[in-house]
Amino acid sequence: MLTPGYRYQLNVDRIDLQGAWLDAGDEQLLLAKQECPADIGPGQTVEVFIFLDRGKTSKATTKMPIAEVGEFAFLQVKSIGPHGAFLGWGLDKDLLAPYSEQAQKMLEDRRYLVRICLDRDNRPIASSRLEQFLEKENQDLSDGEEVELLIWAFTDLGVKVIVNNRYEALLYKDEVPTGLKRGDNLIGYVLRIRPDRRIDITLRRPGAAGVHDARQIVLEALEPQGFLPLHDQSPPELIRSQLGLSKKVFKKAIGGLYKEGLIELNEDGIKLV
Repeated sequence: MLTPGYRYQLNVDRIDLQGAWLDAGDEQLLLAKQECPADIGPGQTVEVFIFLDRGKTSKATTKMPIAEVGEFAFLQVKSIGPHGAFLGWGLDKDLLAPYSEQAQKMLEDRRYLVRICLDRDNRPIASSRLEQFLEKENQDLSDGEEVELLIWAFTDLGVKVIVNNRYEALLYKDEVPTGLKRGDNLIGYVLRIRPDRRIDITLRRPGAAGVHDARQIVLEALEPQGFLPLHDQSPPELIRSQLGLSKKVFKKAIGGLYKEGLIELNEDGIKLV
């Protein structure tokens, strides 16, 4: 039996007036006629999402939720009921966040970062008690590795992020670009694995590759007017707000461009040669 809350690639066994019957191993699941592609036929493969209806019967749909079981998402509360809050997640049937799984009482129309999980009856639910699902100590990541990030919370040190739907990690304040919001998804890199096995994250590719990216950013910023009112004494906040770069990476980038004779460094800024 297929577990609800996940996407599956299933083969069409037969077609009748109700729709397409999909081969799910020890059972067949109905894909309702109104959801069937016009050219569907026996033997074809269809991507579907499996959920439970009110009678706890497995159903298939071609509509895909914002996130499936095991993933995190930033979802909006559509309504409040006697058992909890109902969140919009891309399907006709909203997702329940039981009161027992709310880190704070959810309010209608507000958005919350939640983890999609299964309750005791194998029904997908949402939980905002995120810490119970996250690992703090690294098990399989390496320095410089590309990872998927979800912005979690802003702190005095920087931003707490969720890495690969598995780890809690930190993006330091001088790495945070302007306009970043809770719930944003982006690509980052493992900056370092600390001695305590905690993970630090950067948005720039580490090493020479990251400096090369920063050089391109500086050159593109110079192109319109040939001048940029930034220099190695500029405040880190000003550099970050204008270029999205940390001061350390910025200085490495302009140092390389200067050595190659592509820019001039003046007291009031950078000039394109």
